[in-house]
Amino acid sequence: MATQLSDAELITSLQARVKELEAENAKLLSQLADCRSHEMEKKVYVPDERGGKSKKGNRKSEEKIEKMPGYNTRFMSHHSRRYVALKVMYFGKRFYGFASEAQMEPTVESELFKAFEKTRLLVGDKKESQYSRCGRTDKGVSSVGQVIALFLRSNLKISETNNGNSGVVLDEQHEGEIDYVRVLNRVLPNDIRIMGWCPAPVDFHARFSCLSREYKYFFWKENLNIQAMESAGNKLVGEHDFRNFCKMDAANVHNYRRRIKLFEISPTDVRYNDNQLWVIKIRGSAFLWHQVRCMVVVLFMVGKGLESPNVIDILLDTARILRKPQYTMASEVPLVLQSCEFDNIKFMCSSEAGEALHVHLVNECQIYQLQAAIFHEALLNCVPLSNDQSLLHFQGSKKKVSHVPLMSRPTEPSYEERRAKLNTVA
Repeated sequence: MATQLSDAELITSLQARVKELEAENAKLLSQLADCRSHEMEKKVYVPDERGGKSKKGNRKSEEKIEKMPGYNTRFMSHHSRRYVALKVMYFGKRFYGFASEAQMEPTVESELFKAFEKTRLLVGDKKESQYSRCGRTDKGVSSVGQVIALFLRSNLKISETNNGNSGVVLDEQHEGEIDYVRVLNRVLPNDIRIMGWCPAPVDFHARFSCLSREYKYFFWKENLNIQAMESAGNKLVGEHDFRNFCKMDAANVHNYRRRIKLFEISPTDVRYNDNQLWVIKIRGSAFLWHQVRCMVVVLFMVGKGLESPNVIDILLDTARILRKPQYTMASEVPLVLQSCEFDNIKFMCSSEAGEALHVHLVNECQIYQLQAAIFHEALLNCVPLSNDQSLLHFQGSKKKVSHVPLMSRPTEPSYEERRAKLNTVA
């Protein structure tokens, strides 16, 4: 009788199978691109009756291609291409998340593909590019270490040892290659930048090949009890069922166990008046939907003295707490996807591209500091409050916010209840 695989073994097996399918898909897409390239060339270059090339037919075909959406991506499929991993930075304030599937514009992903098309780097459409992303950050969330992978146009000649991958550069050579960082950063909006690139094997997947992801969450210390927050946060480290620390997606996610590898709270060197900016660092193999923001808001409750650090143990005990208490997660603005870790992926950047990137980021920092200076100047020029108003303001600011303990709040439906409802609808 066959033994039943554990969740971890099943996940490992499925990830291995995904890599096999991605490699096979790369070969098929390459062959498809070659076929379409030859077909397109036949349509564009139509011989006339005298054996020459008909300028009229050629012009009409080109006009037709120009009107096609994403015109040059298919027409350029005869170019050599290589599978590339890109490290991406973006300031998330104006974006409706990273993924373009959000049906709202702008998204970071949509801006990236506009840049790929504008620079003629995209060969084939998005599906044919074997595109993958490491993290799908939400609206307003930023990143300095997001990673994507896809096929891009290459300047290099095809090696003779391509093993059937027609048109695909497989070696790791980068001398003479397109400076992807410089080319893309010239056309991207100011709040998106490519930080580096790396040749990647065709079976690489930005999501499934990722070993760990690290997030940072910035916050002002104010009167928070950092020691209590640290005590509570350390309870999150290890492998747990985090269904009470996420937005549950019962239709697509059936395993809510995740491993947190590191939790740290530390001060930064940024201060405003008597307040200091601190940062929470959380590293894990993978994260559930809104998991970081849910964990952070519970830590803030602990830091304010509204909950005991032991509330973490209670919420992690899913045999006891079957339904997640209702609470509002922490703001998305201070959350940053800091880094994504992979085996054998070393990002590079030319000296010219690196210098331009540094100048740009310094300029953006100065712009935001100027804006902060203007707001500070407005604060200094506020109309002074009278003594009575000052007293009322002081008393109002000290008024304790009403807090309902987490374990006394209404709860959300459990995973089993959500699944039952889905099955009923189906």
